[in-house]
Amino acid sequence: MIKSRTTQLIYQTIYCTLGFVGIIASFGIFDDITMFRWDFYVHFTNLSNYFCIGVMFASLIQTAKKKEDSYVTTAPAIKFIGMLAILLTFLVFNILLAGAEGRDPQLNWRIGSLCAHVVLPIMYVGDWFLFYERGKTKLSYPLLSTLFPLGYVAFIFIQAAILKFDSSILIPGSTTPLIYPYFFVNLETQGVAGVAKWIVILSVAFIVAGFLFVGVDRLLKKVRK
Repeated sequence: MIKSRTTQLIYQTIYCTLGFVGIIASFGIFDDITMFRWDFYVHFTNLSNYFCIGVMFASLIQTAKKKEDSYVTTAPAIKFIGMLAILLTFLVFNILLAGAEGRDPQLNWRIGSLCAHVVLPIMYVGDWFLFYERGKTKLSYPLLSTLFPLGYVAFIFIQAAILKFDSSILIPGSTTPLIYPYFFVNLETQGVAGVAKWIVILSVAFIVAGFLFVGVDRLLKKVRK
């Protein structure tokens, strides 16, 4: 694990800079300078990235203030929650969404998509491995981390209820209903049972991934000793 303050500053600065680019991209500015993507708030990709950028910015401030080399200690539980959320973004997009039928493959290579779905997730997970002290991850972290995606699902259905489940309101430039930004939360195509199945599958995968990280964390501590 790396204690170097200089290395941490460089890494965190690069991440936050790319994060700022990703945020601007999520508003649609790079696609059309005259248009603002008002639907940015419904996408888990954006919300998970905003969360992680906030955590990394807090880490950057902490690192800039300290005088000596040491591990990063910024909100380890919050860091872990963000890591699993951004990992979910990375896996779901690259496994389920990037090659989905009807999606233009060229969209995957836009700067916003690359930042939010590939570069920032990898860097955020890498930051946890490189700069946080091993053996400090608690068994409660994976369970706490489910609050983020489950809270997102609750938010999506609350919005759907407010909009009276009107699927005629579409995400700009697509045929996707605003109230169902992802196929696995679409009650019209998946049904209640189908949506519930996807929620269970993703929740279980989320928790398993969390405990795998806990295991890796403790294993690396033993190896280091």
